[in-house]
Amino acid sequence: MASFMKYTGLALALTVAALPAGGSDAVAADCRAAAARVVAEVGGQLLSVRGSGGECVIVVLVPGSGSERPRKVTMRVAQ
Repeated sequence: MASFMKYTGLALALTVAALPAGGSDAVAADCRAAAARVVAEVGGQLLSVRGSGGECVIVVLVPGSGSERPRKVTMRVAQ
């Protein structure tokens, strides 16, 4: 489990660092930081991040428990 979390954290860092900075760099940095917080909070894999009307829209794939399928969680965070 620890190695899974290590690789998940590394994948998150690489994914968040590779996000395109569309618009201002400050807004992109805010959404990157928000994405990192959301992924750490819900414990999943980052699928996408975008700015929308003063908010960051963050989509995370959260593993299912037992034999359940993974679920997609969308969170909106103020920039």
